Amino acid sequence: MKAAIIGLPQSGKSTVFTAASGKTVDPYAPAEVQPAVVRVPDARIDWLTEHCKPKKTILATFELSDIPGCDLSDPKGRADWRKFLPTVRQAELLVVVVRDFEDPSIPAHKNRVDAQCDFDEVWSELVFSDLEAVANRIGKLEQSLKKPSKTHDAEKNEITLLQRCQEALESEKPLADALQTEADRATLSSFGFLTEKPVVCVRNVGDDAATTAGPLKAEHAVGHVVMSASIEADIAQLDPADRPAFLADLGIESPASDRLIQTCYEALGLISFLTMGPDEVRAWTIRKGNTAQEAAGKIHTDLSRGFIRAETVAYDDLVAHGDMKGAKAAGKVRKEGKTYVVADGDIMNILANT
Repeated sequence: MKAAIIGLPQSGKSTVFTAASGKTVDPYAPAEVQPAVVRVPDARIDWLTEHCKPKKTILATFELSDIPGCDLSDPKGRADWRKFLPTVRQAELLVVVVRDFEDPSIPAHKNRVDAQCDFDEVWSELVFSDLEAVANRIGKLEQSLKKPSKTHDAEKNEITLLQRCQEALESEKPLADALQTEADRATLSSFGFLTEKPVVCVRNVGDDAATTAGPLKAEHAVGHVVMSASIEADIAQLDPADRPAFLADLGIESPASDRLIQTCYEALGLISFLTMGPDEVRAWTIRKGNTAQEAAGKIHTDLSRGFIRAETVAYDDLVAHGDMKGAKAAGKVRKEGKTYVVADGDIMNILANT
């Protein structure tokens, strides 16, 4: 599971990355992709840890990469964007950071602070990159059709699909709208088209607007987060014990970076099922819609092969009845089979013949 942070220069993109990952990016180092593993905050895991006192607690994670900002109106910036494009295409989610703060010490890109215009510029570049890739592929297929081949039927079908994609992109619509079936998506999956990916828009505001600004108008985004990246980066560098007091002074209930991480996790189509015990409390990452048998395979392939059943209780039911004993007495612990679709926050104990 990979997400990539993109944006124009001076948007605060790397500061957002630091806030989410805790990893500092040297502004004077050569421009390069900065990867980090991000842990997903989960209050349920906090409660289970306090309840079980395990030897180890493990949160869900995903990979987040900071892509250097590129000036898309400048030839060198466009060349840099092309250099980093393969990494961006490998991501399953794009986080677009736009600047909406004034700071004389940080010159604004194009001498403007216009978050809406910046988002539209980045979106247009995503569309253009996909349109270029589609046109190139159509050209190659048309050349291939001029030569004898047993794959002409498949190539003609692909051209028809790509032409539909081309029409959508020329109307500045995302490819996600043009790819109508799983077969369509499978045919073009290797291209990593940018506008097929879910987008989370981050409106990076000034410190004084951190609790008052609303989300940006970005119709193609599936998630919206408003944050002051400078405040959030400061919070990320604090000792965890010092964070509550700092947040209270700012009048903030929880870090916006936590909301960003959770928004990305959901936008990736991910949920967590939980396991608990004296040795370990853990959040396991699965795709939304996965079955109990598929979830068991995340723990160990042997549990999937020898799956018998999953003793399951919803997190809220466990909390309501205090512990597993109380949940069982209330009839809240269920025995689920292979095809049970796991719900986010299910606490599961997998029984298998291994």
